[in-house]
Amino acid sequence: MAAATKAPPKAEVFSLKTPYLSEGRTTEFLARTDLMSVAIKVYSEGGENALHTHLHEDHAFIVLEGEATFWDRPGNETVVSRYQGISLPRGAFYYFKSTGDTNLVLLRVGANDTSWHGETRIDPDGKPLPGHSEANKHIEGVPVPGMFFGA
Repeated sequence: MAAATKAPPKAEVFSLKTPYLSEGRTTEFLARTDLMSVAIKVYSEGGENALHTHLHEDHAFIVLEGEATFWDRPGNETVVSRYQGISLPRGAFYYFKSTGDTNLVLLRVGANDTSWHGETRIDPDGKPLPGHSEANKHIEGVPVPGMFFGA
């Protein structure tokens, strides 16, 4: 009996073009594999305002436009400017806000621990903290018509 053959993986091209926002925030995943995800995130103001960690994922944010201030669990502040990034290993608690005078545009790259099967995003008390939750101060993004980053 012949073994089934699987097609080899192929490269995937993606665009960083994303709408600017008049309010709120957006996340658009651009590429995903079983080990990695790439997303573009836009914040008109605010940020991910609740302290949390990702137990299964190392990830990094790269500032493409604007400025972000990150805080860790003890409250240390790190300002990340355009063309700079911050690496957050799994288990590192953080939150951030847009602190520039333009939309904050971030490229987010994550690498998953595929052996993890529990909660993926938790608060300091160990409770789930979904990214789109009220507890995380989520506000749906409102695009500015005809205005794009990466256009």
